[in-house]
Amino acid sequence: MLIKKTTLAAVMTVLVASPVVAQSSMEHSGHMQGSMADHMDVMQTMMHSMDHLPSTGNADADFLLMMIPHHQSAIDMAKVELEQGEDPETREMAEKIISAQQDEITGMKAMLDRLGFEAPE
Repeated sequence: MLIKKTTLAAVMTVLVASPVVAQSSMEHSGHMQGSMADHMDVMQTMMHSMDHLPSTGNADADFLLMMIPHHQSAIDMAKVELEQGEDPETREMAEKIISAQQDEITGMKAMLDRLGFEAPE
C-alpha cells in the first residue's frame, strides 16, 4: 500500500509541476508571445485563486469552489480568443464556451448556496 501511495504522490507531483515547468521553459526560451502569453496569464490567475481557497471540509463545496475559478478561466481564455483570434469557427466556439461556462458558474453558485456555503465573487 505504501508503494502505491508513494507512486501516486510522485505522479501527482509531476502532473502539478508540468505546466509550471513548461511555462518556465517557454519564458526562458523566448517562445511565449502574444496570445499564448495571455492564455498563460489567465491560467496563472486561476491557479493563484485556487491556491488561496480554504478548504470547507465538505467535499461537495470544495469541488464547487475549485470548479468556479476553473470555469472562469475558460471564460477568460475565450475572451482572449475573441480579442485576438480571426478564425470564425474558433471565435464561435469561444462565444459558446463563454455562455456555457457562465451558466455553469451560476448553477455552481446556486448549489453552494443550497449547501450553506458562500460562493466567491
